[in-house]
Amino acid sequence: MATYKALVCCRAGVGSSVILETRVKQVVADEGWPIETTHGSADQIAGFDGDLIVTMSDLGLILEDEGKKDLPYVVSVRNIVDAAEIKAGLEGFLKEKGAL
Repeated sequence: MATYKALVCCRAGVGSSVILETRVKQVVADEGWPIETTHGSADQIAGFDGDLIVTMSDLGLILEDEGKKDLPYVVSVRNIVDAAEIKAGLEGFLKEKGAL
């Protein structure tokens, strides 16, 4: 099974994305999913060559509004500590990849 690379980011890459990455790692570990995370800021999106971006819903909406079709799959999260919401977003990605 392939291992997928995820960039977990927010605008500055300091506070909320650190919390979000911690929760993403917990969900991935609990489910045994083949996803590796990297933490960063929105500035790193353009150079990211992975499979998945996990971010807060405000940045996710901006990415969608800009119509960036060359971006990896984007999971937008409203509540960064809600494991069920994070799990649902990651499941959507894995289903699209045929990994679930």
